[in-house]
Amino acid sequence: MITKQLTHPNSIVVIGASNDIHKPGGKVLKNIIEGGFKGSLFVSNPKEDTVQGIKSFQNPADLPQVDLAVIAIAAKYIPELVDLLAFQKGTKAFIILSAGFSEESAEGKILEDRIVDTINKVNGSLIGPNCVGILTPQHHSIFTKPIPNLRNDGCDFISGSGATAVFIMEAGIPKGLTFSNVFSVGNSAQMGVEEVLKYLDENFDPQHDSKIKLLYIENISKPQMLLKHASSLIRKGCKIAAIKAGTSEAGSRAASSHTGALASSDVAVDALFRKAGIVRCYGREELITVASVFMHPVCKGNKIAVITHAGGPAVMLTDALSANGLEVPTIHGTKADLLKEKLFAGSSVANPIDFLATGTAEQLGFIIDACNNDFDEIDAMVVIFGTPGLIEIFDVYALLNEKMKTSNKPIFPVLPSILTAADEVKFFLSKDRINFPDEVQLGNALGKVWRIQPPQNVEEVFKIDKAKIRTVIDENVNGYISPESIQQLLDASGIRRAGEMVVNSTEEAISSANNLGFPLVMKVVGPIHKSDVGGVALHVNSLEKVVSEFERMIKIKDTTAILMQQMLSGTELFVGAKKEGKFGHVILCGLGGIFIEVLKDVSSALIPIGKTEALRMIHSLKSYKIIQGVRGQKPIDELAFAETICRLSALLEVAPEIAEIDLNPLLGNDLGVVAVDARIRIEK
Repeated sequence: MITKQLTHPNSIVVIGASNDIHKPGGKVLKNIIEGGFKGSLFVSNPKEDTVQGIKSFQNPADLPQVDLAVIAIAAKYIPELVDLLAFQKGTKAFIILSAGFSEESAEGKILEDRIVDTINKVNGSLIGPNCVGILTPQHHSIFTKPIPNLRNDGCDFISGSGATAVFIMEAGIPKGLTFSNVFSVGNSAQMGVEEVLKYLDENFDPQHDSKIKLLYIENISKPQMLLKHASSLIRKGCKIAAIKAGTSEAGSRAASSHTGALASSDVAVDALFRKAGIVRCYGREELITVASVFMHPVCKGNKIAVITHAGGPAVMLTDALSANGLEVPTIHGTKADLLKEKLFAGSSVANPIDFLATGTAEQLGFIIDACNNDFDEIDAMVVIFGTPGLIEIFDVYALLNEKMKTSNKPIFPVLPSILTAADEVKFFLSKDRINFPDEVQLGNALGKVWRIQPPQNVEEVFKIDKAKIRTVIDENVNGYISPESIQQLLDASGIRRAGEMVVNSTEEAISSANNLGFPLVMKVVGPIHKSDVGGVALHVNSLEKVVSEFERMIKIKDTTAILMQQMLSGTELFVGAKKEGKFGHVILCGLGGIFIEVLKDVSSALIPIGKTEALRMIHSLKSYKIIQGVRGQKPIDELAFAETICRLSALLEVAPEIAEIDLNPLLGNDLGVVAVDARIRIEK
């Protein structure tokens, strides 16, 4: 819980305050003083009478009542100090800068737990330990640099790493990126990124609060809280970008099915971010660039005019835009010819619009006006303008600033000459502008922002037999369940499946064949990877073949029975799900066969999933054109495919004990989608 004493304290004490501003206790005090904190400021240092001109309480017991304590002393002394402040001084907020806790040792974890227990008893707030502090318009309780000029229209930034927060500000501020609040949560002993985001959501003021949130996360300990409040903020008009670090292939656990092998924790993170509407970034520069795009007006379309006086950067930008699903449409016609007449000979207006190295500020103005007023095919502009250092270009950047004020289409400035035109760039940034010095980073960021979808509500709930599902789950023990139980779960969920029967004798096999009809598929029951052990027989079209295949397959190791199915035709599809810890179930879908085995062409989403999100999953597949139908093939009924995904989502909500489920293959054609094989494992 974030208390008022943390965000808007009337009084602050710095424990471990120092006259040496090269120490955390000295620097944080200096930053609080220079930040203009308007409340009462106290310090405590057992060896000093005054610290930076403020009377020092050598014994913390002599302190008056105080709202917020910023602590920079050795870890071993802190639990007792927190007890004193919380129980005797009415302190309800703590920022512990000190290290030496759970990040270091088991003994440190014990100290940390004791501190959290004390603060919880008084319903207080703890940031840290092992953090750099927080930076708000009310108080600069942070011991690092830089200290940006905080603005309501800047970015709220929450970081699990103090150093990373510093480095991101270091890189963003020179480009013109501004900040509103900065929270470094350190060990997140009581509150992490999720709790701070929750606070920003529950207290969001659309008139005064920042609408841009940046996150750096190393561990998502409360994914449902993150999803809920990120989605809520985005629905309120906010934009969120985040780095989730610390995930790699080496961290994914071994699994016994396609879904288990594909659904790593990183897949769950991707699914969560997509569901919430968060733009995922993978590095500091990418986060800064996406945040800077957020600071500009929203693109209403994906067609970009590249305006340049240098060919190379325009080519690289055009490639980046095209690779990210944005278009650089050709510009032609009478109005294009009129624009070209206003430029120097040799200029091109086809898009990229290249007005040569000798192009002038006036000509740039003509181009921007034409893109705004004459070229309806253009939704936004990128202006690339640097200098070889022959002349000053203040006039160009002054014009660019003025045009950005009046343009009815977004303009993104790429000013690459950050050394040669350093004074001009500084002048441009002084107008509350942002520079994108790297055109490829900008192109990639524009693509990410364009592709992100807002959070979706689950529009409908398909009718399923919840009571039957619960009966089947309750009757089964942990592990892979029988084909009969699988059939019951699929039927109760309304998931279409092929006609099938499980047999244990030659006589039963013959009877089943007569009931199901030919051709048939016969599969072993028991071995997990049936095809690897010769446990699948296709195109069984006679009773003699039924008998011979039964007698062969029943002898395969670990086989307990034979599954007989109608043999259907269609394109192989795949839908599966895996329970991914606190994230809940992740559903994956794609084409079956080589597409999943080799190409791993799958898309994912967290449950619950409605039709809109299911269709989005299908449309995002690289193999989607096959689903649409190519080279004379009939299309697959993608609405039936989406319904299967939604019904699986509904099943998993009723039966959270399902740890893994594979519907592989499904067979899809223009008449529908049918499950041919399924595997379900439960963990209670």
